[in-house]
Amino acid sequence: MSFFEVKDISKNFGGLMAVNGVSFEVERGEIFGLIGPNGSGKTTIFNLINHYFPLTGGDIFFKGKSIKGMKTYQICHLGIGRTFQVVKPLKRMTVLENVVASAFCRVNTLKEAQKLAMETLEFCNLLSAKDKSAASLPIAGRKRLEITRALATKPELLLLDETAAGLNTAELDEAIELIQKIRNRGVTIIIVEHIMKVIMSISNRIHAINYGQTIAEGTPEEVANDEEVIEAYLGESYA
Repeated sequence: MSFFEVKDISKNFGGLMAVNGVSFEVERGEIFGLIGPNGSGKTTIFNLINHYFPLTGGDIFFKGKSIKGMKTYQICHLGIGRTFQVVKPLKRMTVLENVVASAFCRVNTLKEAQKLAMETLEFCNLLSAKDKSAASLPIAGRKRLEITRALATKPELLLLDETAAGLNTAELDEAIELIQKIRNRGVTIIIVEHIMKVIMSISNRIHAINYGQTIAEGTPEEVANDEEVIEAYLGESYA
């Protein structure tokens, strides 16, 4: 039994088949990369996992049980957290208050939520910014806050959607370090990322899609050398 499985899932928006028969399995403790060109269906797959969109077909299993049709908040309570490609912190609130709001997924009192939030901020190296307005953070800080908020829900599986986008070289290295630190804490990760330095350096396995369909899966080296992947990213003349 796989820790997490996406089985022949599809999503149709009117006449557009955004995801078409995608299947993959993720083992506990893995960092599993999901790649593909813009518009290939990566974020749509995340939205199907969290039931922001209902499935057109197929099924999704977490620890052997189907989560198809469950509410988004129920899926979070089960232990599946996520970040978003476009980060939207609660701008009128402080960094600490943002994380406290997420912590209430796991605890019932303000004291418990504050304790969990402080621990998570320290783990993510954001404790020094706890009293700052979330709106005042630079892009790297907002990305890190997004991860911190997701971690405060205490996920067993974390979906990271382009958490490295917009970061400079030093910030990329810090992002890689944090992702590896999260995995070492026992959290399984599925990551969507366009920056190959990130995805290739941290993933145990990679699943590549194009036009909503699987084109390759394997180790980073295998996928990087796959002709269909090269063609999808660089064009037929490079394959």
